[in-house]
Amino acid sequence: MLKNIDIKPQRKNSTEQCIHERSFQYKPYNNLKYLVVGILFGIVFVKAEVISWFRIQEMFRLQSFHMYGVIGSAVLVGMISVFIIKKFNIKTIHGEKIVFNSKKFNKGQIYGGLIFGLGWALTGACPGPLFAQIGTGATVISITLLSAVAGTWFYGFLRDKLPH
Repeated sequence: MLKNIDIKPQRKNSTEQCIHERSFQYKPYNNLKYLVVGILFGIVFVKAEVISWFRIQEMFRLQSFHMYGVIGSAVLVGMISVFIIKKFNIKTIHGEKIVFNSKKFNKGQIYGGLIFGLGWALTGACPGPLFAQIGTGATVISITLLSAVAGTWFYGFLRDKLPH
């Protein structure tokens, strides 16, 4: 999904480096805000039972609306956000224009979605809540995390040979 969003940086010189990479001096403690947001996001996931293996199994067995409601509300918020960004020509906090590029459908998306869904159903975890699951003490999910990283690397290695 994030591949569809293209933030057009202002170019400074012929090396095509973004102005913002050089103009801002970040201190290590500036990243603490991301840590705090990540921890809060994890707490929300835990409290909403989004990371529960049992909730995920209920979803795949069509026994409960809980996960469909969470996913559906996230899609709705995303749709409204994109509409607002386009309607009011909202820019990034650095004043850069946000451009949404059209994406062409291909059969690789079907295969990828099936593999992703199968992995999600078997492990009870998707990439978003992996760290929250590990944080709750389900350390066996570390294997799922390592597998996700390995799968991402493997896809990158084979990407040019795959049907796109």
